[in-house]
Amino acid sequence: MTTTTAKLPGAFITRRLHSLFGFWIVLFLVEHLITNSQAALLLGDNGEGFVRAVNFIKNLPYLHVIEVVLIGVPILYHAIWGISYAIKSRSTSYPGKGDKPRLTKYSRNWAYTLQRLSSWVLLVGILLHVGYMRFYRYPTIVDNGKTESFFVRIGFDTGLYTLSERLGVTLYDKAKVSQEKQAFLQELAAHKETLSIAKHIEEDHFEEETSFSDSDAAILETAQKIELKRKWIDALETRSLGKDQVIAEANNFGTVMLLVVRDSFKSVFKCILYTVFVLAACFHGFNGLWTFLITWGAIIRAKSQSKAVKICMFLMLILVFLGLSSVWGTYFFNLKS
Repeated sequence: MTTTTAKLPGAFITRRLHSLFGFWIVLFLVEHLITNSQAALLLGDNGEGFVRAVNFIKNLPYLHVIEVVLIGVPILYHAIWGISYAIKSRSTSYPGKGDKPRLTKYSRNWAYTLQRLSSWVLLVGILLHVGYMRFYRYPTIVDNGKTESFFVRIGFDTGLYTLSERLGVTLYDKAKVSQEKQAFLQELAAHKETLSIAKHIEEDHFEEETSFSDSDAAILETAQKIELKRKWIDALETRSLGKDQVIAEANNFGTVMLLVVRDSFKSVFKCILYTVFVLAACFHGFNGLWTFLITWGAIIRAKSQSKAVKICMFLMLILVFLGLSSVWGTYFFNLKS
């Protein structure tokens, strides 16, 4: 007598992974919107809560690995299978000609349709959001030895005068960038002989492995400071400045990202785009949370499922409030000046 072991169907496994990754993404969405809301809701604290949270995340060890494994992979997997489900799905929520069954009166049927529609909004929104915040507006970072400088290009407005002073940010317009470069070129010319000597000292030390004298060490230290200043100037000039634009320099990542968020949400057009993005993300996430609870057997009875709908809607509204607060409140209410 032989026995065979039943295997789980491949479709079952992929759907369960899709569901699990979806739940994980909801948790990330909660963290992300709570962090962003601190730039707007904590009125009068100059976004310090946001700055602390962003700096904490930035200083996590192996951050790039965490971003790829714990955020990138789940979103990519969920998106790929989500697109497949969205393409294959057939909505019966809209009124028709009577040739096919239409279930226009059922709220859960509409939720199914909106879940698929919001997935397309999120696909485009996530690509644009990551490209914009993670690459296009990402700060230039310079190692100054013991400290770091973070540079970002932003649009100038009069409120930046007082805000930059409170945040400890230095602003450079086109004229000031030019002045800094000219001052560096003069310093470079003044230390031309020192730099030449430093080069020979390094070559001799490399070939003969001799120890440095005090005078040699002083020359090398001067050369190193000039090289660090060169990198600082290069970073200052990384982004060309247009009319009414400045370079902002801060000593921490969280502060410059606060300025990026503030600068982005000065635009009503971008606020509208992000409003659609936030609404789609919150609905998709918490409607998906409800289906996750059913899929994994956490809620089985019809009464429990009905209660879970209300709980998920309540949580969704809280996240919508946090998300839209960061979109419309960062500049217009909290950090305008």
